[in-house]
Amino acid sequence: MTQNDGKAESGRKAAMAEIADLVARVSAADRAYHGEDAPFISDAEYDALKRRLQELEHLHPDLARADSPTRRVGAPPADGFGKVTHAQRMMSLANGFAREDVEDFIARVRNFLNLGPDQPLALTAEPKIDGLSLSLRYESGVLVQAATRGDGVVGENVTANAMTIPDIPHRLIGAPEILEVRGEVYMTHEDFAALNLSGEGKVFANPRNAAAGSLRQIDPAVTARRPLRYFAYGWGALSEPLALTQFDAVRRLAELGFQTNPLMRLCHDVECLIETWAAIEKQRASLGYDIDGAVYKVDDLSYQARLGFRATTPRWALAHKFPAETAWTRLERIEIQVGRTGALSPVARLAPVTVGGVVVSNATLHNEDYIAGRDSTGAAIREGRDIREGDWVQVYRAGDVIPKIADVDLSRRANDARPFAFPTHCPECGAEAIREPGDSVRRCTGGMTCPAQAVEKLKHFVSRAAFDIDGLGAKQIEMFFADPVLPIREPADIFTLAKRDAAGLTRLKNREGFGERSVEKLFAAIEKRRRIPLARLIFALGIRHVGEVASATLARHYGSWSALVEALERAAPAAERHVAAEDAVARERAAAAAEGRRARVKEVRDRIWSEAPDPGAEARAAWADLVGIDGIGEVLAVSLVTAFAQKAERAGIDRLLAQISPLDADSAPETQTEITGKTLVFTGTLERMTRAEAKARAEAMGAKVAGSVSARTDLLIAGSGAGAKAAKASELGVTVIDEDEWLRIAGAG
Repeated sequence: MTQNDGKAESGRKAAMAEIADLVARVSAADRAYHGEDAPFISDAEYDALKRRLQELEHLHPDLARADSPTRRVGAPPADGFGKVTHAQRMMSLANGFAREDVEDFIARVRNFLNLGPDQPLALTAEPKIDGLSLSLRYESGVLVQAATRGDGVVGENVTANAMTIPDIPHRLIGAPEILEVRGEVYMTHEDFAALNLSGEGKVFANPRNAAAGSLRQIDPAVTARRPLRYFAYGWGALSEPLALTQFDAVRRLAELGFQTNPLMRLCHDVECLIETWAAIEKQRASLGYDIDGAVYKVDDLSYQARLGFRATTPRWALAHKFPAETAWTRLERIEIQVGRTGALSPVARLAPVTVGGVVVSNATLHNEDYIAGRDSTGAAIREGRDIREGDWVQVYRAGDVIPKIADVDLSRRANDARPFAFPTHCPECGAEAIREPGDSVRRCTGGMTCPAQAVEKLKHFVSRAAFDIDGLGAKQIEMFFADPVLPIREPADIFTLAKRDAAGLTRLKNREGFGERSVEKLFAAIEKRRRIPLARLIFALGIRHVGEVASATLARHYGSWSALVEALERAAPAAERHVAAEDAVARERAAAAAEGRRARVKEVRDRIWSEAPDPGAEARAAWADLVGIDGIGEVLAVSLVTAFAQKAERAGIDRLLAQISPLDADSAPETQTEITGKTLVFTGTLERMTRAEAKARAEAMGAKVAGSVSARTDLLIAGSGAGAKAAKASELGVTVIDEDEWLRIAGAG
């Protein structure tokens, strides 16, 4: 193995740490932007961070986290409004930033649809409005409901407020019986300036915040006084099609009385799309409202139906974003924050500066290498310029997460400025903070004895996607964690809170923010969560790499808590041997790189597997079943098994399970098919449907798609050239079908 191979392994470990950092920061920005209307960074910074995350996930697909913000939309709906479950999920859009991204998008669409280079493919191009997404539901031509996007599945009911917006018709003539119109609520620059000068309420940072805050007023009369506008650009549920193409369907919306964007254009090649994007950018300053790019959509609606959706984005659309904006400011100090996994994350505290219309006072510094002016492989970044407290730094924003420092002005650096000394001990508990070879992140070794980690794990446990206990949020967790009488130091303590002594409860009722009624409501909310869906419980445990999507996948696969625990316990010996082998391989690669020789990876791995005690057929089968689940890689599987094998962590989980009852997973969709709940594997080449389309179709029909054949496989779809997987399926007695039979099942024959 060459020296470059050693660097590649180090880069992979660094990528894992950077992915964790990016997931946390993008998620925080999503909550601020979608849930609180209070973004703390610009669209440009957000896009840059999310794009970097997507790049890392593409380069290292096995490191992609299930809780990655690239797999979800928006943020949970805010309190204060009734909740609305969308009849069709409101999706986000995949982003592109360069011509190459647009070309890749077109190529992916053509490959998915199996279109030849000479077959026509039309797309629409229109401005991407920077506002608040709103869905309008009409029944028999009457507006009956308006809902924000929320998290894409559940939004806020803002019907009364939406009816005060002049651009939104209350009645339609000639519309389908059921019509959900999707569009964007926005505010013009002129109206935004007038609102901030009026002295009515808060001063907003930008028109998007003003529009979102105005629409979310509890009193519709306040919304009515705000100058809100609405552009329609799409639709959700329909009782009958609006047209056969995207372009004609939007034109139909205009005929029904909605405002649609006059800059929308129909294109037939990449050149036209880029020209339209450039023309829109030139008009950006004179449009009178905020846009942050152009949106391209496949025009043929039958193609859109075939392309379908990824987890959070449609395959048939792309947002081509405008470049980021930058500004210079002074870095006042560098602070170190400790996350729930022990990662030490440096944050730059800046002299406030406006970037792209938003005031920025914090920026991410990623890790100690980034501060020192090098990347994960040791190569120079910023031409080797390090970052020091007191420096003048260039800040850019690519979205709605903590901004990033792009460069340093050495000509303005003070003579006494010193290189930043990254701590080697946790600033919260004093435990040693170690950095494993090849890892870019330094981590506190204090575990749950570290108050920062313990508090962050508890905050995660009560978060919306986890137990979501009303009245017990991040602030309350911090309060209870420090309370000597009614402490909450681990999840189980939450469910024994109401069983503490009377003196403690009296003290709680007399605490600021807690009266007798609020305490009763808190206890009722806790009792309500004693029965919890399995997927939520798995996610709430805060196991590293195990996010919402992976938790749901595990819940569907194993069905019950007892089955999951039993499987993980059986898989533990095989997981230990896997870890031992990979550790030995990593050491061999490092040694080979240092000695300038080729690493003996296969030899080392085979030796460890032969020397280590055989875990047994049962353990091997359980491990193979776990890593064979589509979306569950070896890194995640090891993390999961290890968490349940560690005595202290397992004891805490057991104490929690003594207080609650997990609900078995119900993976069956409303519409049952002959493959609902079954595990499918595709192999070989399909002639009339791409592999991606086949997988998407199977999952939409309620099936699970695995990457390898095992005893749990129900059906193998074998295309031409099927090899080892088909042989293994035959050996295990798994049913094998050809492409024709698959097309019949999928309703595409």
